[in-house]
Amino acid sequence: MTPSPYNYNIFFDFIESYLPTGFLSIHEDDPIMQRLEEVMEVNDQFLTVIHLEKIKYLYCSKRSNQVLGVEFSQLNPAHYQAAIHPDDLDRLAWRNCQILKEEGKIFLQKKGSALLSCTLRFRNRNGNFVNFLGQDYLFYAGTPNEAVFGLRIVTNVDWCKMNNNSFHQYVGKDFSLFRYPDEDLLKIASAFSKRELEIIKMIESGLGSKEIAEKLFLSVHTVNTHRTNILEKSGKNQISELLYELKEQGLV
Repeated sequence: MTPSPYNYNIFFDFIESYLPTGFLSIHEDDPIMQRLEEVMEVNDQFLTVIHLEKIKYLYCSKRSNQVLGVEFSQLNPAHYQAAIHPDDLDRLAWRNCQILKEEGKIFLQKKGSALLSCTLRFRNRNGNFVNFLGQDYLFYAGTPNEAVFGLRIVTNVDWCKMNNNSFHQYVGKDFSLFRYPDEDLLKIASAFSKRELEIIKMIESGLGSKEIAEKLFLSVHTVNTHRTNILEKSGKNQISELLYELKEQGLV
């Protein structure tokens, strides 16, 4: 399937049309929905709408079954947990924590929005692991009931041929990144490799270099080299400074 990039403004048209009903009366014969399904069919995507306080899926486009092999009635957080690649479980947990964190901020302020996106490997309907990009646009709504909604667009990005050590990850308010994915967008990631993040988490748990080396079947010299590289990448003088910053970001 050859991607055919398009303007994401159509999703704001979708929000404007269906927010007044709380996304509970979505009509498949609506021209907006027909156009959405058309572009998502071409680009191997699907759309979900989530009520974040209730952690409840309100809507899922029909493409979900074609992409993941699951009907809307069966779609829930447990499905994602079961279908994800084991090596990506930490990043799934990071995404979920960040969504809750941003939702809490928005709800308390009773205004605003945020963008969160990351790549994760999930089993598709054929049972094969595929790189998917999940883009979550979170926003406050005062009507029909006070709530924070999440609009999630899931895109098959296997065309990018990402290797096992590369991934995209973003949380913030740069809404220029809420667009059809390209290689520049997918290159946005944590400054640290998966191995470095693994070592950072072990340091945070109180392990020393020798204990980390034993757990990861590495030499102490290799672990210390990783520690040096981690500090150089972070621009910090002390690992404690970096750990504090990463805790604020929800990465440890």
